[in-house]
Amino acid sequence: MAETNLQILLKRRPVGAPVPEDFEIVQTPIPEPGEGQVLVRARFLSLDPYMRGRMADVKSYAKPVALGAVMEGQTAGEVVARIGNREEIEARIANARAELLAAQQARQALFDLVDVARAEAAKAISAANRAVRDAQYALDNYTVPTTQKGLTAREAVVTMKEALDAARTAFEVVKFRSSSDPVRETRKDDLDAAQSDYNSAVRRLELETALNQAETSLDKAIQDSQDLEAGPDADQLAAAEARVAAAEATIASAEAALDNLDLVATIDGTVVEQNLVVGQTIAPGTPVMRLADFSQMYVETDDLTELEVVEISEDQNASVVADALPEVTLNGVVEEIASVYEEKRGDITYTVRILLSEFDPRLRWGMTVAVTFE
Repeated sequence: MAETNLQILLKRRPVGAPVPEDFEIVQTPIPEPGEGQVLVRARFLSLDPYMRGRMADVKSYAKPVALGAVMEGQTAGEVVARIGNREEIEARIANARAELLAAQQARQALFDLVDVARAEAAKAISAANRAVRDAQYALDNYTVPTTQKGLTAREAVVTMKEALDAARTAFEVVKFRSSSDPVRETRKDDLDAAQSDYNSAVRRLELETALNQAETSLDKAIQDSQDLEAGPDADQLAAAEARVAAAEATIASAEAALDNLDLVATIDGTVVEQNLVVGQTIAPGTPVMRLADFSQMYVETDDLTELEVVEISEDQNASVVADALPEVTLNGVVEEIASVYEEKRGDITYTVRILLSEFDPRLRWGMTVAVTFE
């Protein structure tokens, strides 16, 4: 593909029929397509009558071409270069970053909720303490009647209820007698006393129950507070951490895919071969460029037999003369002796690698050389 772009510029306003002097032909560098752009090679340019009207600086249905500007026209062309699907990958990165932010906020919310819950737990402990104190005070100020001595609160309620039922049964027999009847009056007094004892027993049970409930609430509030000291719920935190990790992994994967759109050299060197063709689709693993590091040059032998290689050792000095440069002798050192043999021309041979300590800029890859081991 040509490396320049041929342009026809409007040099001056034509008078009458356009002449070549009204135009200027220039060549400019081909621009690199930017993000979301494509580069098109024009194959055909349509020359239409309306283009004459645009050469004049008069009001018309089409805007005039400015002096020094490229003459515009409709073309038929082909796409020759395109920035890879960067927009799609960049959108994936943006979405993943948004998800990462949401995941991090959700994780932080767990800790924030714990702080709120700790404050609520402290309030609950304070309220439960007050309830225990008030219930204990009320129970301490209750005087157990002599009729309930030796009985628990529940036993007292049962015993006093039985006595009340017996007194009521006895009173029912004489209930309709005259109020001045001595038997009726005695049984009525017995019934009133039994009712009072029963009410007292129920009150005692209520006070003890209130204290037990207050103590239970206090224990729960203390336990809840202790549970919150460890932080958020382990399962919820694990889920939040997994969500953050997944978002981070998605970002890393997308950024790696974006980086893969760029061909980057892994070493410092010189490009000695380039097989890229504009518009060509390259399959994964296909070599498209060869990069050479000329700071060090190696020579490899391919004809040292098993009888000769035993005389060679690593760090041994050697001299090298290229067939194309017979007047130049380059010194080197044996760096490596192959452990695995090859069979060539009926002989068992071993490859020896020699690092040159000198360099001639005329030396090229693949040149035939003669090696002398010292």
